[in-house]
Parts: sequence; C-alpha cells; structure tokens
Amino acid sequence: MNKLPAKLSTSNAHSKIILAGEHAVVYGKPAIAIPFPLKVSSTIERSRGNIIFESDIYTGFLDNMPLQLKGISNCIKQILNYLNKPISDLRIRIISSIPIGRGLGSSAAISISIVRSLFSFFGQKLTQKQLFSFVQVAENYAHGNSSGLDIMAELSEYPIWFEKRIGITYIKNQKPLYVVVADTGNSANTRVAVENVRKRYNDNPEKVQRILNKIEQITIDIKKALLKGNTDLVGRLLTYNHNELVNIGVSDKFLNKLVEKSLKAGALGAKLTGGGLGGCMIALAKDIEQAKIISNRLIKSGAYQSWYFSTNEDIVMEVK
Repeated sequence: MNKLPAKLSTSNAHSKIILAGEHAVVYGKPAIAIPFPLKVSSTIERSRGNIIFESDIYTGFLDNMPLQLKGISNCIKQILNYLNKPISDLRIRIISSIPIGRGLGSSAAISISIVRSLFSFFGQKLTQKQLFSFVQVAENYAHGNSSGLDIMAELSEYPIWFEKRIGITYIKNQKPLYVVVADTGNSANTRVAVENVRKRYNDNPEKVQRILNKIEQITIDIKKALLKGNTDLVGRLLTYNHNELVNIGVSDKFLNKLVEKSLKAGALGAKLTGGGLGGCMIALAKDIEQAKIISNRLIKSGAYQSWYFSTNEDIVMEVK
C-alpha cells in the first residue's frame, strides 16, 4: 500500500462583536463591529477515504454533517471543486474557543480558517475577494441573505464601520475600550430574528423604519464619540441602541436582565449584540478592573459564561 505524503496546514481566525447597528445593517444602515480575541483554528491533513470533519460539536464524514454545519460543508466542497481537487482524502480538525450560535460570528470564523487552511494546504494563493466569496457561501446558508458584516469584521484587526453597499472603513478609536461580553447560554437564531424584523417591517413599515433610522443615528454618533475618545458617551449610546432593539422585538427578558445588572454594576452602557433572542450581550466599562467586576456580577446573575478584554490587547479573560 502506498502511503500518502505527510502534510498539514493550520490557519486561524478571530471572533467579532457588533458594537452597534445590528439588524439595521440588513436594511442598508451602517454598523460598527470590533474584533473579539476568541480564536478558532483549522488544521488540514491527508487522510484516506471520505473527508473527515472533527470538532467539539460534530465528528464524522463531511456528507453527514448536521444541519447547522451544512453551510460549512458546502463551502468546503465549493473550494475543492474550484481548486480541481477530489472531495476526499482529507481530515479537517477544528479547535475553537468561540461558542456557536451566540452572535459572535462563530460560523464565519470557522469558515475563514478553513478557507485559508485549504488554500495553504494545496499551495494556492488566496485573495481577499476569493476568501470573502467562499465564506459567504457558508454565511448565506446559516443566516439567509448575509450582510457580510461578520466576515469583514473577522478579517480586520481593527474596529470597522460597515455599510452593505459601500463596504468598510477602519475606525481608529482614540482610547481603548474595556468590553465585557456575557453569554446567556441560549442559542441566538439570527435567521429567525431577521425574519421576525422583516415581518414587522412588512406589517408596519413606518414604525419599523423610524426605529431603523434611530439605530442609524445612534451608530453615527457612536463613531463620532469613538473618534473623539468619549467613552462615556459611547456607553450611553450603547444603551440607547439596546432600547431600540427591544422596540424592534429582538431582545428577550434574560438579555434585558443582564443589561440592567451590568448598568447597576457601574457599566457605562450595555446592549445585546448580534441577532438577539438569546446569544450574548455586551457592556462597556471605564477600565479593566471594573470590567472584571461587571463580568463577575453577570455570572452571579445567571450568565452562562463571561469574558472581558481591552481593545488594545489581543488577549481575553474568561469568568465562569
């Protein structure tokens, strides 16, 4: 029996947080996202027979992947077809610290790392346009008509201003942000949340449009505050943004509770992040010490897990 040559390739990607503008971004409004230093790595190596996919949530053949991973499966197949490679003889191993279904961009991060590692494995150059296109295959399956925000945020090492029809610009905030993230422990179904907002829009377009316009103005004001280094104002605007997300019907009682608890613990502001209806919330602290206090308070208030970090460092602390 001839042995396949030993070869492997590993690539990484990071998570993201939507600071402002979620849901409104689907309607052409701007959004702001920042890198979140939770990481995922994808390792590709040779293995005879059917492609084997290994991860914390599923290990088995590529063709038998569960529904929530079908977009990633389709992405892998399209890459191999594009590279004119057989859909076989590979083992794809995923190691991730990003919880799935929490609005933190897990699916995009996994897809980014896989696309990078597959191109590297086969010695092929990868352009940003190709990377975006292949990851979008997985994102459209996972979220419906994806805005592309998750992908662009996770391809950036800096905060970004995103508009669907225009693309991104980088935001150089004058001061670091001290951010707390809390996981409700409940999956956020972005597709359902987006569809719910669409239904509300169809039922009462004037009311929903007013909310979307308010979210747009809040997002614009947050950008200005970031550029001036006014973190107190950023915090207040985050809370305003959350209130509008409540009005649009994408929050829930537990998210609202965690927002309230973080504010009582001294947060400058707080809101849900991502699709809502579960998932995660964020809070802004005045410094890293207060971020730790808020993070611990959220755990005591029932959060499944919590992290805190500074935007000027590529490390994240976890509280359980």
